[in-house]
Amino acid sequence: MVEPAAILVAARDEERTIGTTVAALQEAFPSARVIVADDGSRDGTAEEAERAGARVVRLPRLGKGQALTLGELEAPAGTLLLCDADLRGDLRPLLEPGADLAIAVFSEKQGGGLGIAKRAARALIEALSGFEAREPLSGQRALSAEGRRRCFPLAAGFGCEVRMTVDAARAGLEIEERGLALTHRATGRDPAGFLHRGRQLLDALLACGPLGLNFRGLRLPLVGWTLGVRGGGAVTAIAALGLVDDLWSGPERGFRAHLQSGRTTGMLKLVGIPLVGLIATRKLSGALLVGLAANFLNQLDTRPGRAIKAYLIGALLVRAPLGTAVLLLPYDLREQTMLGDAGSNALGAMLGLSSVSRLTGSSRWLAIGALAALTALGERRSLGELIERTPLLDELDRLGRRAS
Repeated sequence: MVEPAAILVAARDEERTIGTTVAALQEAFPSARVIVADDGSRDGTAEEAERAGARVVRLPRLGKGQALTLGELEAPAGTLLLCDADLRGDLRPLLEPGADLAIAVFSEKQGGGLGIAKRAARALIEALSGFEAREPLSGQRALSAEGRRRCFPLAAGFGCEVRMTVDAARAGLEIEERGLALTHRATGRDPAGFLHRGRQLLDALLACGPLGLNFRGLRLPLVGWTLGVRGGGAVTAIAALGLVDDLWSGPERGFRAHLQSGRTTGMLKLVGIPLVGLIATRKLSGALLVGLAANFLNQLDTRPGRAIKAYLIGALLVRAPLGTAVLLLPYDLREQTMLGDAGSNALGAMLGLSSVSRLTGSSRWLAIGALAALTALGERRSLGELIERTPLLDELDRLGRRAS
C-alpha cells in the first residue's frame, strides 16, 4: 500500500459524523495529513474536525469541487486520498499500486433514486473520454502525484468526480474502479434525495462543458454564452467570438500584446466585434460603441459579479435587457459559475447596441470618448485596483460577494 501524503474531506454540516471519520482515517493512515475543507457549515463541523486532529480549511459556502480544490492547496505534495465526510469502511485497497486514479465502488448498494443522474454521468464520461465507468459519482478516490497534477483544480460542485474521470482518461492515465465494503449515509427517494440528485445531474452537465479559472484558481463553468443564445444575431456572434477566446486563448493580455503577437484569439475579437457592430448598426459610431463597451466589461470581469453589476447600471441608463444578467448575477457572486469572455463581451455588445438606439449626436460620441478613455486607462493600470481603492465603488463591488 502507498501511504497518502494527505487525505482530503469536503464537509458541510457534518458535526455528528466528522469526528468519527477523521479518527478512523488517522488510524488507517497514521502518516497522512487529514485536511477537512469545511464548506460553509452552520454547525460545529469545523470544531469537531479540529478536535479529532484534522487540519481545517474554513470556507464560505462554495460547493464540493470548490472546497476540495481550496483544501488541496493546503496538502503536501504526493498521493492524495479523497473521502466523503460520512464514510465508514476501509479505504486502504484504494492505495494499492497500479492506478493513477483509483475509484471506490461500493460492494453493496445503499439507497439511491431512479438512477437517472448516475446513467447520465456514465454517458457523459464515455462520450467525452471513452472510459466506461461503473461508479461515476463515487467520492472515494485515490490520486497519484501525476493524477493529482492532471485533475486539479477540480470542476465545481457535485460535477467534480465526473470531470475528474474525464480529465484523467483524456490524459491517458491508468484508471481502476475497485470494489470495497463501504457504507455511508445514503440518500433516499424523498424530496431531499431527489433534490440532491437533481443538483448532481446539473453540476455534472455543467462540469462537462467549457470551464475557466477564476481569481482564486477555482475551475468554474463558463455560462456567459447563454447571453448569446437569448440575444439577437449580433450578440450571438459576439458571444461566439468570446467563447473562442475562452477556449483557445493564449497568455497575451491587452491590445498591445495582441497586436505584437498577431494571430491570437484576442486579435480575432479586436477585429470581429467592431465588425459585427458595424454590420448590425451600419454606423461607425455603432462599431466603436459595441467594440469599446465589450472590451470595457471584459476588463472588469476579474472578480465575481463586477462586470454584471457594471452592466446593470449601464443597462438602466440605456434601457438594455436586464433579465438574463439578473439571473446570472447570484451564481457569479457565489463563485458557482463564470461569465468568461463570451459573457462579458455579450453584455458589452448589448450595452453598445442599446446605446446606439438611445444616444444621438454629441451624447453618442461622448459615450465613445468615455469608453475609449477607460480602455486606455485599463491598458496602463488595472481598473479593478482602481475600483478597490475608491471607497464607494469598492463597497458596491463587494456587495453580495463571498469573502475573499
